[in-house]
Amino acid sequence: MAARWLWLLALWAGPAAPAPPPPDAEVTFVLPAGRRECFYQGAPGNASLEAEYQVIGGAGLDVDFSLESPSGLLLVSERRRSDGAHTVEPTEAGDYKLCFDNSFSTISEKLVFFELLFDSAQDEEEEEEEGEEGDTWVEAAEPEDALDVKIEDIKESIEAMRSRLERSIQMQTLLRAFEARDRNLQESNLGRVNFWSAVNLAVLVVVAFLQVYTLKSLFEDKRAVRT
Repeated sequence: MAARWLWLLALWAGPAAPAPPPPDAEVTFVLPAGRRECFYQGAPGNASLEAEYQVIGGAGLDVDFSLESPSGLLLVSERRRSDGAHTVEPTEAGDYKLCFDNSFSTISEKLVFFELLFDSAQDEEEEEEEGEEGDTWVEAAEPEDALDVKIEDIKESIEAMRSRLERSIQMQTLLRAFEARDRNLQESNLGRVNFWSAVNLAVLVVVAFLQVYTLKSLFEDKRAVRT
């Protein structure tokens, strides 16, 4: 069975300090019949990785999915699934291996969408440090009488808004994948309905012709006429 190996993103290299998480990735690709495609994603240690996939085209709308850690440990193994969402926390430093297998299908290719989302504990630490620095600055700059609106309250509101916006973007991406799958399914069903409608119409025409021919033959006078 042939397999093609692709690098999704390069492995992040950095100094002794913890490496930042890679940017989120969205990939849509065609998985041929009888093939297995694998993708490698570099990840730093002590982070969070969320992998979501969706089969949006092809007969059956299903594939086999597996996820392996950099040490070779099989984290996820699913068979004949149309979608899935998995979270790895904390992550190991190295390359995670995501594989999509369509070897059980000998005819139909599949259109697969998947998304990788990263979140690092380092970001939370930096936010806490920035919050402490902001508190120190507020204490130095704030007058003795308390302000009605605290700067830290504004920062919390902004962070909550940013988190909700990021989640909204993720949900919109998944909704687009669901929409693409439903549209492909509807177009496939439309083609089948048109085909079988044409077949039924042809059968009706043939049956009508045979009925007319049979009735006509029943009333024909086949006796010889003598003169």
